[in-house]
Amino acid sequence: MSDRKILSRIGSRIRKIRSDKEMTQYELAVRCEFEKASMSRIESGQTNSTILTLYKVSRALDVHFVDLFHDC
Repeated sequence: MSDRKILSRIGSRIRKIRSDKEMTQYELAVRCEFEKASMSRIESGQTNSTILTLYKVSRALDVHFVDLFHDC
């Protein structure tokens, strides 16, 4: 699987979890102490996030870190 496809799947997974929790992208960005534009790039798979960034996202979504990689 290509790198771009993996990043896209992780981003889609984050978007789904966020949506299921009825949280806006802005709310998630604030909880992570990110700019909204950064969260948009993560969810769209346009950026290769660090482990620390993904850890912050998982904490803000109240899910286990590995849950972000389900189906990747």
